[in-house]
Amino acid sequence: MRTVNYLKSLSCIAVICLALGGIVYAAAPSAGSAPTAKATFAGGCFWCMEPPYDELDGVISTISGYTGGTKKNPTYEEVSAGTTGHAEAVQITYDPKKISYEKLLEVFWRNIDPLTANAQFCDSGSQYRSAIFYHDEAQKSLAEASKKRLQARFKQPIVTEIVRASEFYPAEDYHQDYYKKNPVRYKFYRYGCGRDRRLQQIWGAN
Repeated sequence: MRTVNYLKSLSCIAVICLALGGIVYAAAPSAGSAPTAKATFAGGCFWCMEPPYDELDGVISTISGYTGGTKKNPTYEEVSAGTTGHAEAVQITYDPKKISYEKLLEVFWRNIDPLTANAQFCDSGSQYRSAIFYHDEAQKSLAEASKKRLQARFKQPIVTEIVRASEFYPAEDYHQDYYKKNPVRYKFYRYGCGRDRRLQQIWGAN
């Protein structure tokens, strides 16, 4: 009887070990999974900053949100009032093997007005400032280099901030993919805000 109980105990231990091993194995990332990276940019209304990135090969997702301020878990109403220090921003998850951070920077510059402080197009206030929120020193160096290159193009100073990324708070669900969910309203807002007209003045037809 003692031998039987001993064997049962060993069997139970073996089953538990196999189960735990299976759990650990299932939780471990697969060897072939590609590493991803994040990029965070503020360029005025975040509705308008999602589309140019969503169409790029190598971009996995874009999220509209708030960052750069002090208020925890801010709401849209609080941010739009200009009292939180946050800017409307978009955070991009991308595959660095398919698309470079330099390319993301290029798209960023071409979709903002880098010459106007604390405003973008028809939207005014620090919550609509343009900014690059870098996640590491490599991103910081690339952002500063790109800004320096572009400055040679303009007589006015480029006022876009380059600052370390801080806590990013996703915006409310109805803001995510707004241009897809409400295409007519989005186009009406974008046209009325004069975004494309101003972009063409700054960057030309390209």
